[in-house]
Amino acid sequence: MDIDSLKILLNQMKEQFHTIKEALMLNKKKERLVELENLTMQSGFWEDSSMQASVLPEMKIIKNTLEKIEFLEKEISDFSGYIELAEEMHDEESYQEAVNLSKLLSQKLEKLEIDTLLSEEYDASNAIVTIHPGAGGTESQDWALMLYRMYTRWSEKSDFEIEVLDLQDGEEAGLKSVSFLVKGMNAYGYLKGENGVHRLVRISPFDSNSRRHTSFAALEIIPEIDDTINVEIKPEEIEMDVYRASGAGGQHVNKTSSAVRLKHLPTGIVVSCQTERSQLQNRENAMKMLKAKIYKLERQNREKMMSDIKGESSDNSWGNQIRSYVFCPYTLVKDHRTNFEVGNVAGVMDGKIDDFIYEYLKYLKNTK
Repeated sequence: MDIDSLKILLNQMKEQFHTIKEALMLNKKKERLVELENLTMQSGFWEDSSMQASVLPEMKIIKNTLEKIEFLEKEISDFSGYIELAEEMHDEESYQEAVNLSKLLSQKLEKLEIDTLLSEEYDASNAIVTIHPGAGGTESQDWALMLYRMYTRWSEKSDFEIEVLDLQDGEEAGLKSVSFLVKGMNAYGYLKGENGVHRLVRISPFDSNSRRHTSFAALEIIPEIDDTINVEIKPEEIEMDVYRASGAGGQHVNKTSSAVRLKHLPTGIVVSCQTERSQLQNRENAMKMLKAKIYKLERQNREKMMSDIKGESSDNSWGNQIRSYVFCPYTLVKDHRTNFEVGNVAGVMDGKIDDFIYEYLKYLKNTK
């Protein structure tokens, strides 16, 4: 890339950055931040936990956005400076810095542009992810484990924190089910499009005749809702079972019945949690999951839209998949909603799913 190309890229970035800032409505965000800061100075604010739970997370989100913008402005200014030095002083080091920074800025601007699409009510929330294998026994359970690893690796690469809520090992291999919390800004907004059936086509490692198998697993993505949202759950409506946790966790796992399963009798919703330490903590986490699922159901019933929070819902079987992962006879991962596809199956299974997430968010915006 020569100097003239870098100059053109700089101008394109400035235009893109200006468009992003307008879409983010920064002036309104700054005004809102002042309002929230004034609330924190009111008498009794720091003694009111419900008020804090309402105000402080919103302040954090706005500050995070403003800091991103401020830092990007500085980096674009640095990029411009390196180009000038490279051109005027024929400085090879400045030229190389400009090239390196151009790549970094392109990635950051793309991510920030995607953030402008995350404006729905729960997009900024943490995400509760549950993976259910479809019919097929060991094959599907192994596929569930592969998906769990994929989302774990994506979370690590994206600086999200994972907290396992419940994990049930398969009898021979894989997972019977797993639920985990993805913590971080916009976790639900990014992951909501992953909700649905995922299809795998491969030569089965469990088939002695090396035949090709098709497996399914369903992902359910719901936002973690905060304590300011009132969901009435009467104690007599809950049936609680305790059992011994399974999976990795040291000697404690099979000695105490720390895992908790809750059933909401009026709706039939069942959740389970095993952090393999404290029954009390497991019950608190299970109640969070139950509260989120009941709230989602109430919204769906009220608005008569099965896709309001959870996203597109479908059966865990052939013909209903949102995405296919083909290992054989060719390598391809294809999203059936956006038609976006890549051939690098290994990369996708290693957590490189950002392009699928971004394409879905763009698709979602265009279909509204």
